[in-house]
Amino acid sequence: MKICAIICEFNPFHNGHRYLLESVLESCSFDGILCVMSGHFTQRGDRAIVDKFTRAKHTVYGGADCVAELPAPFAVAPAPVFAAGAVKIISSVPEVCALAFGCEHRLDFKEAARKIDESAEFKAALNRSLKKGESYAKSYSLALRNICEVSADGANDILALEYAKAVLKYRPELELMPVERMGAGHNDAELGGTYASASAIRSHLDDDGVRACVPGYVIDDIKRDAAAEGRADAILSYAAAAADAGDISAVYGGGEGLANKIKGLCGLSAAEIIAECTSRRYPSSRIRRVLTQVALKLTAEDTNRWLDCAGYIKPLAVKRDRADEMLKALARSHLPVVITGGDAAALTGENAGLYAASAFADRVWGICAGREIYDHTIIKV
Repeated sequence: MKICAIICEFNPFHNGHRYLLESVLESCSFDGILCVMSGHFTQRGDRAIVDKFTRAKHTVYGGADCVAELPAPFAVAPAPVFAAGAVKIISSVPEVCALAFGCEHRLDFKEAARKIDESAEFKAALNRSLKKGESYAKSYSLALRNICEVSADGANDILALEYAKAVLKYRPELELMPVERMGAGHNDAELGGTYASASAIRSHLDDDGVRACVPGYVIDDIKRDAAAEGRADAILSYAAAAADAGDISAVYGGGEGLANKIKGLCGLSAAEIIAECTSRRYPSSRIRRVLTQVALKLTAEDTNRWLDCAGYIKPLAVKRDRADEMLKALARSHLPVVITGGDAAALTGENAGLYAASAFADRVWGICAGREIYDHTIIKV
């Protein structure tokens, strides 16, 4: 059995995501698609607009055969950790032979990743740009262009390079299948036509134009928990007020004086803290991610340790007529598969700690949404 993996957030699932899945299906090269998807919080530090089981269901409707969860500590980490955590999961499944992903440009991502890993000059150029006050994304793109002679200035290109670096570490033989994005860019804020970014869709839920940008089975679900945003803001504000500067410095991206600046703004709403801290050097996504990590009690030290020595596979949804073969494929991983409460209780050591951190993130999301998330299940579509 040959499985193609996709690492995703699908927050929410939209026509561009469906195009990615259809591209894999139309290649006729694979017997199944396994998606590894962020759970209730995303790499930008956002509360997912729809619960993880519903988003997984949408993904199966869109063409996936199985959707597994990326544990929360990796899902809300910077791009290198996000990518490594997800690639570690997919590479543990022997039947996975390829990784597909969206990108702005079609590059030889493995070759570019090798250049990055082998170049001390790249790291020096990256750090020089950061010290000048440029954002990480811009610094990364400049170093790629000037040192490695690689043009990759889109958010998806940069994340794809992190996927490639992780593939070289965990399963170098995995095939990479880049698929050029359709329509709007990753952070485009406006709706337009049938392809819009997830950011634009989340910002325009009350706009009739949203219906053209998502499959029909998505539209009603994405409006269900819209009222949770205010509660999420309150939780982040409280977390910033309750934490001390050391707690904030302990999360990814919380150093470099940012912790003291955030503490000096306690009393403001999370949205106001993010606005006050955002600069050329510190994009709003970094500030939001810092606040979310603080609220979820996720330190960089813990996450690095879990990345090194922990992992499990948590299936969220599976296509009903492919359930047996897909779950058997997952069972051949060296990582434990967690579906039932008994599976979760059987986890030990660092695996148990990683699962508990994700379960806590589920509870926080449930508080925002005003409903309980029952984790010990799998949706068959």
